[in-house]
Amino acid sequence: AITPCFLCENCLRGYTSQCTDMLGGWKFANVKDGNMAEYFHVNSAQANLAPIPDSLTDEQALYCTDMMSTGFMGAEHANIPIGGTVVIFAQGPVGLMATVGAKLLGAGLIIAVETVPHRQELAKRFGADVVVDFKTQDPVEAILDSTGGQGVDSAIEALGLQASFESCIKATRPGGTISNIGYHGDGEFVKIPRAAWGVGMSDKTIRTGLCPGGAERMKRLMRLLETGRVDPTPLTTHRFNFNEVEKAFHMMKTKEDGMLKPLILFD
Repeated sequence: AITPCFLCENCLRGYTSQCTDMLGGWKFANVKDGNMAEYFHVNSAQANLAPIPDSLTDEQALYCTDMMSTGFMGAEHANIPIGGTVVIFAQGPVGLMATVGAKLLGAGLIIAVETVPHRQELAKRFGADVVVDFKTQDPVEAILDSTGGQGVDSAIEALGLQASFESCIKATRPGGTISNIGYHGDGEFVKIPRAAWGVGMSDKTIRTGLCPGGAERMKRLMRLLETGRVDPTPLTTHRFNFNEVEKAFHMMKTKEDGMLKPLILFD
């Protein structure tokens, strides 16, 4: 998660994910090494560290720091009305947690777009009512069919591809919200399809964000784990000892053996 300073202007205005502290909020593994050392210095620790309740395992708590926080932010930013319709592209770890977040916020119809069978099954387990395989169906047509031609109230983009971003725009009804949590790292521009945008007059809102952090955020997420409302551990598909960390990273990069999320143990 982002480790904001809670003192800069952006933090004080409520935009902690855009912290402008000297190192910025996005410190670990980017501008600060040593994440897997036995001891590690945490910036602004008093504002970012939260004690793990005895009732939770380390594996459960680990998911609060990114997958849950980012996925839930995607749902929070999507302005999902109670009983509303929402689509999530796609169902990787963050997308699956966005599906959980949409369910927690009271979505009436949750559509998950995914092609990998194991991820499709997890999407259903986590609350998806409809799963669309984008390799066998046109996702926009399938979404429109599921919503009586109206489009969804909310779309969550958790893939970071131009094609999925455009599909979100096309599948969202006028006045709806597109919540982007995917990382768009390729190309100079992210393009908006003109017609689906209503040539600028469809009143569709785009929200973006970066994994929220802070002690209070972590406490709230762990509360969901304690009460049993959320169980993210099915995301863990592989376990490794610390001396296998390079193998774990390689498999995570290549998605070998159907890997979704690896757990590295320090036993």
